[in-house]
Amino acid sequence: MAEIKQAMPMADLTDQPVFYEQPLLERTRIFMRLEFLFEQARYHASRESSWSSRAAISNIIDILAILTRGDVRSEVLKELERHAGILGQYQFRKDVDAGRLNALLETINSLRHSLSAANGQLIQTLKDSEFLSAIKHRSSIPGGTCEFDLPDFNFWLHQPHEVRVRDFQYWLLKLEPLSDAIRELLWLTRESAQPTRQVAVGGLFQKSLERGIPCQIIRITMPPGSTYFPEISGNQHRFTVRFLGWQDVNVRPQHITDDVTFYIACC
Repeated sequence: MAEIKQAMPMADLTDQPVFYEQPLLERTRIFMRLEFLFEQARYHASRESSWSSRAAISNIIDILAILTRGDVRSEVLKELERHAGILGQYQFRKDVDAGRLNALLETINSLRHSLSAANGQLIQTLKDSEFLSAIKHRSSIPGGTCEFDLPDFNFWLHQPHEVRVRDFQYWLLKLEPLSDAIRELLWLTRESAQPTRQVAVGGLFQKSLERGIPCQIIRITMPPGSTYFPEISGNQHRFTVRFLGWQDVNVRPQHITDDVTFYIACC
């Protein structure tokens, strides 16, 4: 059985640039939410604490909730095919690294094959699990997964770490074709544009997007230690960035009226 793919080790984030992203398409919004949940699930599933196991179960239930609302698998397959078509156009250009291009195309084709092979059984095993279904049902109630509500869940949480890890491996392995494909798609999207230096005059930046030039994610990079942050809103036609100043959790952030220099990429 495949091992759980662990998330990257937690680093000291205070000395690193901070990225703020805003999806402009509903499809991309769903992909990013799933990416977030898969990352959290892998992080918590690998840890010994029963509280981490609770968190990982909650992530898996949230993943299932998203996947049962629409045909995410078909959307991912369409995006993989679209990227394969775009990359395929570069195969005969002399200024392109053929080795890297072929590796990317091979990866995309492999992901398409794995996801296609999963067919409609991608989440069926998890949906059929009475154990997960019971936890999902009680999760809609605040505090509904207490020890006295779900004694079988409490029993499982007190099993050896190896037992819980084995179960997480089984569940996450079923979702792996989708998880891997979404990770690759979002990586390709983020790598499709280089950040440019811009200035938000009076703390406000607005831009209209050109027709025919797809933009799925607005990505802003802020320097470490910054006392303000961007609030991004928009759609596939235009977007607005408003910078807010941070004081503490007890004070509402206020709009910055100074000019703000920042880096932005339209991916």
